[in-house]
Amino acid sequence: MLKTRVVTAVVLLAVFVPVTLYAPVSGFGALIGLVVALAAWEWARLLKLPGLAAIGYAALAALAVLASTRLGSGTRAARPLFEAAAVFWVLAGPFVLLRKPLLAYGAWRVFLLLTGIVLFVACWHALIVAREIGVSFVLSLLIVVWLADIGAYFAGKAFGKHKLAPAISPGKTWEGAVGGWVSVVVVGTAALATHALAPTLFTTLGMRGGWVRAMLALTVLVAFSIVGDLFESMLKRQAGVKDSSGLLPGHGGVLDRIDALLPALPLAMLLVS
Repeated sequence: MLKTRVVTAVVLLAVFVPVTLYAPVSGFGALIGLVVALAAWEWARLLKLPGLAAIGYAALAALAVLASTRLGSGTRAARPLFEAAAVFWVLAGPFVLLRKPLLAYGAWRVFLLLTGIVLFVACWHALIVAREIGVSFVLSLLIVVWLADIGAYFAGKAFGKHKLAPAISPGKTWEGAVGGWVSVVVVGTAALATHALAPTLFTTLGMRGGWVRAMLALTVLVAFSIVGDLFESMLKRQAGVKDSSGLLPGHGGVLDRIDALLPALPLAMLLVS
């Protein structure tokens, strides 16, 4: 299993790193569009759509991304999408996690299939806008979510005692969540103090609102990265599967890798705008 994980990770890095660093925005957008389509396919499967219907849903997501490019580029053009995604995650996300409705049936399934298109398109635009700002900005966006996840893992292993959401994801703890937040705050503070690789998410937040507001914004992003992770965990639990798919051997599915990014990306672009 470890060998499979390593091989998959190396292949992914070999594709994503050069495209992110050196490809034009159009090439980067095409790659992210593929990721969005695959994630949409997994989303549909978790919501119990049958094979051809799930493929059709993925195609619809890809077409929605393509059609949305007519909005133009930049935060101003994509802002309505970011706001719609933010409303979903701020209102529906916590509600679903607290009330735990059956998501793959009835009105909830219809609602999530419709809003899912908006969520994926918003994330595509968030990454494109970030890439237009600069490679370091894109990487800093991703680093916030990665640090929150890595910090939570190690802090949870070392200190975790109080379960965060035992009915949804038994392995997550409050101590882990705090550890992830501390990791992001430490790196964010260092980035603000040194202005390393500016412009980054950290330096932009600091420039727009000062140190205190930057830390508050990072706290919001960490919190909603956890909401995104738990939301997908709940989808998988209700679907009776361990992973969103087997597309990434040793790692699960695409949605398993980007679940925390779904709320964090559009929220981040709203916070810096």
